[in-house]
Amino acid sequence: MASKSSLDLPTAEKLQRARRASSEVARLDTARKNVLLNEIAARITENREKILRANHADMGACDLEGTMRNRLMLNNARIQAMADAVRDVAKLEDPVGRALAEWTRPNGLRIRKVAVPLGVIGVIYESRPNVTVDAATLALKAGNAVVLRGGREAVRSNEALVEILNGVTGMPQGAIELLDSQSRDSAAALIRAREFVDVVIPRGGAGLISWVAENATVPVIETGAGNCHIFVDASAELDMAELIIVNAKTQRPSVCNAAEKVLLHADVAPSFARRIVETLQSHGVEVRGDAATCELAAELPVRPAQSDDWNTEYLDLTICIGVVKNVDIAIEHINRHSTHHSDAIITSDEKRAQEFLQRVDSAAVYWNASTRFTDGGEFGFGAEMGISTQKLHCRGPFALAELTSTKFEIIGQGQIRP
Repeated sequence: MASKSSLDLPTAEKLQRARRASSEVARLDTARKNVLLNEIAARITENREKILRANHADMGACDLEGTMRNRLMLNNARIQAMADAVRDVAKLEDPVGRALAEWTRPNGLRIRKVAVPLGVIGVIYESRPNVTVDAATLALKAGNAVVLRGGREAVRSNEALVEILNGVTGMPQGAIELLDSQSRDSAAALIRAREFVDVVIPRGGAGLISWVAENATVPVIETGAGNCHIFVDASAELDMAELIIVNAKTQRPSVCNAAEKVLLHADVAPSFARRIVETLQSHGVEVRGDAATCELAAELPVRPAQSDDWNTEYLDLTICIGVVKNVDIAIEHINRHSTHHSDAIITSDEKRAQEFLQRVDSAAVYWNASTRFTDGGEFGFGAEMGISTQKLHCRGPFALAELTSTKFEIIGQGQIRP
């Protein structure tokens, strides 16, 4: 258990405030929470210029490049999307207090299982300032206080956003806390503060997630890296396959549900390998391939794949293509190399599709659709807290319902146990 003396004073004070605030936030009724959320959305829109100035300063100070730099960038459209996401959360059903099950025992005891807030949620994340708003508003709607620890590259953006959120009239003091991001000390304190924090959620690259999982004493909900696969079966409609692969790789390559690997059935590879390589390269994608892919796409600039390519989440305009003999080998390859995030099959064979859906051990498994749909908003959850690839508590996109725990209420008429 983390002691107060083991924490630097500012971090300790913020964690204590969050713990005190958690009971106050838990008592807010649905109407009051929705008023706060709609006011947050309005203030984000009203303070657009302030947010953009802070983000511009972050962009000027960081040395990020390419898609990672794009993750950090805010513009008018992204700020509007933040505000819209908050309004969507306000419209969602309040998960707190739901009766999940209810029954009466033979002795007359009435037992009810109800949803309750988790308490204090810690979130450690990188780059994307929209996570600041998503995490804070989802935690609030689910009756929780939240302690945020963003990346140093987004420090000004996060500070501006948290100031705006905490400026809403009636926001409980301590409900949204932002820790210093200039050193790892605050992150280390957060993940070990069992006295103050009920659960920690890391969002970012594999390195961050592994560090949190390996060092935390607070329970962790891991949001997994995304080494996502698309398997093009022998019966696939190739126009559909091409459209899906291009979308899954290029629509937003820096996110965890972007496709990183393509597997081609040996029967379709001779007619499709060169075509998909050319198409991807025309979209600026660097293609790496196994020996069969390199041979089928001869004279095209395909880089021979190395062993570590099959396990790599590129988060960039890079993809690796391989040829497999059948669906069994494809499934075995995916289960061995994927991060169990999102994987897809393109096929016209329903039996083969059902086999793939059943046997691939991932949080989201697709038949004839882009992996880019693994997202809380696309699943109808409003904003999301992350995509969990673990199997305890929650798996896949998780939002309001997963930010609650349960308790049992037992009502009797004087029963005693014999």
